[in-house]
Amino acid sequence: ARQRPGPADLGADVPCLGEGPSHASASAAHISFRLAAPVNKEKNYVVAQGGVTLSTLHAALAHHGLAMMNLGSISDQTLAGVVTTATHGTGIGHKVISTHVQALLLLLADGTRVRCSQSQNQDLYWASLCGLGSTGIILQVQLQVCPAFRLKETQETLPFDNVVARLDTIVHSAEHVRFWWFPQADVVRFLFFLGRFVPSLNAWICRFSVWLDRTSTVGVDESWRIFNVDCKYPQFTTEWSIPYENTTACLRDIRSWLDSEQADPHGLRPHFPIEIRFSDADDVWLSPSHGQRTTWIGLIQYKPYGFNVPYRKLFTHFEDLVVRHGGRPHWAKAHRLRPEDLHQLYPRFGDFVRVLNEVDPQGMLRNEYVDRHIFGKEGKEYGDRIYKALP
Repeated sequence: ARQRPGPADLGADVPCLGEGPSHASASAAHISFRLAAPVNKEKNYVVAQGGVTLSTLHAALAHHGLAMMNLGSISDQTLAGVVTTATHGTGIGHKVISTHVQALLLLLADGTRVRCSQSQNQDLYWASLCGLGSTGIILQVQLQVCPAFRLKETQETLPFDNVVARLDTIVHSAEHVRFWWFPQADVVRFLFFLGRFVPSLNAWICRFSVWLDRTSTVGVDESWRIFNVDCKYPQFTTEWSIPYENTTACLRDIRSWLDSEQADPHGLRPHFPIEIRFSDADDVWLSPSHGQRTTWIGLIQYKPYGFNVPYRKLFTHFEDLVVRHGGRPHWAKAHRLRPEDLHQLYPRFGDFVRVLNEVDPQGMLRNEYVDRHIFGKEGKEYGDRIYKALP
């Protein structure tokens, strides 16, 4: 059984997960970490460096018979990056990964080190769980974990209307449920390469991909291997969250829009699949799941062989549509919202800005993204062009 550990504070001078030699591809048996002090198997928590990559963290945890409780699709990012953007996995009963953080050690803009948790410097804690890197540099993370476990993954293909009609039943049919939606169809890298130059092929490629993957499959493996997926190719991506209760209406609107594009000889031809995931409501100030159960919808455009593909117009149409359904953008993705928009979406947005002004009044840790979206700065120095100058 997975139990929530009791509260505890970061130790002042203990070594952390991530110190010492490490290789993400190494087996747990060959990893030499100094873990004795920051690992508490009785209360299921560890203390890790903010800069440790998830792939390295998985191996270190496995060495102690532990694992992260939920994960996103990749493990290439750092733990601090996951925390500061409220990265999510999937599972309607699971909250964003930031909520697994019990305490943080931050290096503030003035050079001081500060610990924060739900019982110590609470406002700084809640702001930093999705702080966009602007509250302070995350030095250490006290992370709730659980005993290592394996997952059984079942994949099956269902018609769109069947899924939408039984959405709630399917979403609750397993602890972690993820949809790959093929509005037309998709698969081989070379076929994506052809679709780069002949966009009309994308629909045929999608149908061919679905045909190749039409049979049900079952797999069992270590939890992180099942959570993660092979993204295979470089890609442009946008991802938004919407209130869970708006899912059916939003998906139907997306299908109508894509059908109209397909009917137009000059319409947009998106790649696939569209990824759909779910998370429970949380209290993190800037989490897209703040105060609401959430459906995450991600759109991608692959870059086969490094070739750029048109994506700006496609993403703009998609974002305009999800905004009408209460959409909030994933903080690790580009978006067009400004402070006035975010104030409407996040009840604690004003508190977040207040904390930033308190801990970093000179804006030392702010980048163009934070200046643009949180403080409403405009001008070339703040990145007027949200996307690169591509079609």
